Amino acid sequence: MTRAFAMIMAGGSSESLSILTETRAEPATPFGGKFRLIDFPLSNCVNSEIYNVAVLTQYRPRSLNDHIGIGKPWDLDRASGGVRLLQPYRGGPYGDWQLGTADAVRRNLDFVQQQSEEHVIVLAGDHIYLMDYRPMLRQHIQNNADLTVAVRRVNLHDTHRYGIVSVAADDRLVDFREKPRRTRETLASMGIYIFRKDVLVDVLMNSDHIDFGKHVLPAMLGGQHAVYAYTFPGYWADVGTVQAYWEANMSLLAENPALDLYDPEWVVHTRSEERAPCKIGPNAQTISTLLSNGCRVEGVVERSVLSPGVYVAEGAVVRDSIIFNDAVIEAGAVVERCIIDKRVRVEKGAKVGHGDDNTPNKAMPEQINTGLTMVGKGSIIPEDVVIGRNVVVHPYSEAAAFGKRKRVASGADVGKSMR
Repeated sequence: MTRAFAMIMAGGSSESLSILTETRAEPATPFGGKFRLIDFPLSNCVNSEIYNVAVLTQYRPRSLNDHIGIGKPWDLDRASGGVRLLQPYRGGPYGDWQLGTADAVRRNLDFVQQQSEEHVIVLAGDHIYLMDYRPMLRQHIQNNADLTVAVRRVNLHDTHRYGIVSVAADDRLVDFREKPRRTRETLASMGIYIFRKDVLVDVLMNSDHIDFGKHVLPAMLGGQHAVYAYTFPGYWADVGTVQAYWEANMSLLAENPALDLYDPEWVVHTRSEERAPCKIGPNAQTISTLLSNGCRVEGVVERSVLSPGVYVAEGAVVRDSIIFNDAVIEAGAVVERCIIDKRVRVEKGAKVGHGDDNTPNKAMPEQINTGLTMVGKGSIIPEDVVIGRNVVVHPYSEAAAFGKRKRVASGADVGKSMR
């Protein structure tokens, strides 16, 4: 029996993902065709023989709650342990909205104290990786650590996106800097923590720390606690930005992708879509593409990821794009370098992600500036409309949102945000 239970942080709104999180919590975002982000930490837990898991939710949790249900796809529908969804509540000393990851756990300390396990694994619900937590837990116990932090090497040019650590020869963590503008260190915190339960309870009860990375970890380093690092050598992606999310999906199309979703020894479980097999029409062309169950392709699809139920009509072209469930690309439409959310209809002759103008999005210039165009859930792109690059079409935008426009310039927004 394992000596740890897991708490997955799944309540963030993540505005950096634009329209993808206007209608859902970030961990409920589809990934790789048939999966959702939350599937990865949940599957890692059960593959690591951790069957007591709490998922802490807050922002737009409905689709996440529906996806997890009682935990059956992950073998977490158990009378003892299993998966529990912990929602914000009013009343009592800890009732109210969660302000950050540490604050979310503080507001559920009664649950933490009720668990029989000696250690707590705190996980992010929005990272892509396949990891056995047991070696990290063994090192944590052998070191008699109060806290062990999972770390991995990142590109020197990406260090500003992460919390960067310095580690001594005996794996003690000696320094931590949150998203430094300049550094020579390349060991980044993965947002995976193992605490001794009594230490975690003491730290949170006797402080007002809001976030584990920004507050708890630096405070414990500055005190008398034994804090260690565990270096993870495998693939790991923080998909908290539009570009990172797109790149992680596109990396699955490589001949030998770093993230192996076909390993029978480490299955990524998910709530299955009960659909017919995918169907390729007689005149269809597919090149370097992931097709999910229920897809029907009669046109051209190149270097793209299609979720269940997507229909690409004959004469339509989809390139370098991510298309979510039940989207329809009609005849003559061209979709290039786009992320198309669920149940979107791109009508006949429309062009989405068109042209060479790479003007950054006016509302999110720092996040949407690489030519990716985003179309929100349930939107309808009218017939023959031409949409440029770095455009954001907010969820449920229909013909009225476009007015009489037949061209939408690069960098523009269409419709109203649902935040």
